[in-house]
Amino acid sequence: MKTAYSPQLSHIRRQGLACVVLLCMAVVNPAVAEPPNGAGSYEDLLELFAEYQAWKSPDAVDGVVDYGPAAIERRRDEIREMQRRMDDMGVARWSVPQQVDFLTVRAELDQQEFILHVTRPWSRDPLFYVTGVVPIAFTDLPVSGDGLQILRQKLRSVPLLLEGARSNLTEVAGDYADRAIFMLTHSDGIGGGLDPCTAPCPAADAAPYPRRETMPPGFIGWYEDLLQRAGAQPELRADIMDALSALREFHEWLVDNREDMTALNGVGREAFDWFVKYALLLPYTSEEMALLSQRELDRLWAFYALERHRNRELPELELAESAEEYHRRLADTDRLVRDWLEDEAIITVPEYIPGDWQVMGFNVPFVVRETPPNFWEQVQYRDPSPDHLHAVIPGHRFDNMVASRIDHPIRSQVNFGARWQGWAVYLEEGPLQLGVFEARPRTRELIYLFGLWRAARSLGDIYNQWNEFNAAETAQYWMEVTPLMDPNVARNYSHLRPAPGHGLEYTIGNIQMFRLLAERKRQLREEFVLRQFHDEFISKGRIPIAAIHYEMTGNADAVAPFWNRTPLSSVELVAPATSP
Repeated sequence: MKTAYSPQLSHIRRQGLACVVLLCMAVVNPAVAEPPNGAGSYEDLLELFAEYQAWKSPDAVDGVVDYGPAAIERRRDEIREMQRRMDDMGVARWSVPQQVDFLTVRAELDQQEFILHVTRPWSRDPLFYVTGVVPIAFTDLPVSGDGLQILRQKLRSVPLLLEGARSNLTEVAGDYADRAIFMLTHSDGIGGGLDPCTAPCPAADAAPYPRRETMPPGFIGWYEDLLQRAGAQPELRADIMDALSALREFHEWLVDNREDMTALNGVGREAFDWFVKYALLLPYTSEEMALLSQRELDRLWAFYALERHRNRELPELELAESAEEYHRRLADTDRLVRDWLEDEAIITVPEYIPGDWQVMGFNVPFVVRETPPNFWEQVQYRDPSPDHLHAVIPGHRFDNMVASRIDHPIRSQVNFGARWQGWAVYLEEGPLQLGVFEARPRTRELIYLFGLWRAARSLGDIYNQWNEFNAAETAQYWMEVTPLMDPNVARNYSHLRPAPGHGLEYTIGNIQMFRLLAERKRQLREEFVLRQFHDEFISKGRIPIAAIHYEMTGNADAVAPFWNRTPLSSVELVAPATSP
C-alpha cells in the first residue's frame, strides 16, 4: 500500500527545485502558438455552440437512448464535423473575450470526444444506466394528469434501458462493477443527498430527495419504497414491480458476470494528459499536477501541525449534539461570514442573494445514525464555516446565483470544474489568511484539514487515472493521509465520473486562483482592490480559470499552451477502445 511518501512520486521529488523552476518556466514562457486564422466568424461560433447544446442530449425512443455501436459511431462523426468547423474559425482576428469563448467551446467539444472514444461509460460503467432511473423512485404519490402519464412512461422505460445496458456493457471496469453492485443494494448515506434529515434540510436544489429516518437499502430499496407508497395509487403497482424486477435482475447479472469484468479503470498517462490540457484547459501535465498536489499536501499537513500546536491550550471543538445546536451554529456562521464580506470589502453581495441562511441552504444535514458521523459531518458539526464558505456564500450557491444572471450565449451555459471548485477552495484558505477566523482558532485547523483532503484527493485521482491505484487502494490512501476520513466517504469519492479529473480540480483550480491573484496584484500594485478583483473574476462566468486569467491580465501566456491542439487520434489509449 502506497502512502503520502509513495515510491511512484520519488522520481518527481528527486527533481526538487529544478523541476519547480522548469514547471514555472513552462507556464510563463510556453512555446510560440497562434490561434486559428480560418474563415469562420464569431457568429459562426455562436451558431455552432447552439447546435452543440442541442446535440449533447441524444434523442430517446420510448424514454430510452440508443447507446449501441452504430449510434455511438454516428455521434463520433458528428463531433468530428463540429471540430472541423472549429478549426476553420478566424480566431486570430477576434477580441480577447471572443478568443476565450472559442477556447471554452472547443474544450466542451473535446470533453465529449474524449468520452466517446476513451471513457465510454455506456460500455464500461453500469452506473451510467442506473443513476438515471433512480430519481424516478423519489416521486411523491399520488400523481395525476400529465404527471401520471410521464411517471408511467418513465417506469416502463426502466426494463428497456437495463436490457440495452446488458448488451452494451462489453468492457466493464472492475471498479465500476463493484460500485454498481454496492449501490444497488446498500445505502451508506454518502453523496447525492440521500441522507435522513432533521428540518430544516439543505436547499431543494442540493438534495431533491425524500427523507427517511431509516434509509432504503440502495437503489433497489428506493423502488421497494416507491412500491410500498403505491398503495395510494394502485394503478401504478404493475409498472413499479416491472421496474423493480428489472433492477433486481440487473444486479444479479452483474454479480454473476463480475469475474469477467476486469477492464482498467484509469485512462493512462498520455490520454489523461490530453484530457486535462485540452478538455479542462489546465496548463499542467498530470505529473506536474502530482508534484504540485504533493507539495500542497505536505504544506497543509505542516500548517495543520503548527496550528494544532498554537492552539494546544485551547479546548477542542465538540460535535453538535442536536439539530437545534447545529442549526444555531449554521446561523451564527452565516452571520459571521456575511458581516465579514461587507465590513472587510471582500466581494459585492447583490440584493438578489437571499439574506436567510435557511433559504440559501447548506450541504450537510444533521443526521442521527448508528455509525459515527462521516468526514463531512465530523467537520461541519464542529464548525460549519469551512463548507459554508465553500458551498454557500460566497461559494457554490452564491456562485450559482450570480451565474444565473449572466446574459451570454456561451458563458451562461457552461461550468468548468476547476473554476467551480477552485474558486470554492480558494474561499477556504483565502478568508483564513484575511483573518476571519482570528476569534475561532480551532476553526483554522478545520480549514487546513479541508485543504489537505483536497490535495490528497487530487493525488488519488491522478494515481487512479495512471492505473497505479484501483478504487479500493485510492480509498485506503485517502484514509491514511486525511484526519477524520471514514470508509464510506473515501469509498464514495473513489468512484470516478464519466470524464476524469474531477478530484484534482479542487487543488489545481485553487492553485490557479492564487496565481491569478498574485499576477493581478503585481500588475496593479497599490491600485489593486480585492473586492474589484473578486467581482470581476466571478462576472466572467464559470469558464476555465486559464481563460479568465487571459481576460483579466491580458497575459497571452496563460492560454498559449492550448492553441496548437494535438488530435486525440494521435494519443495512445490504454483502455480497450475503438480507435478515434
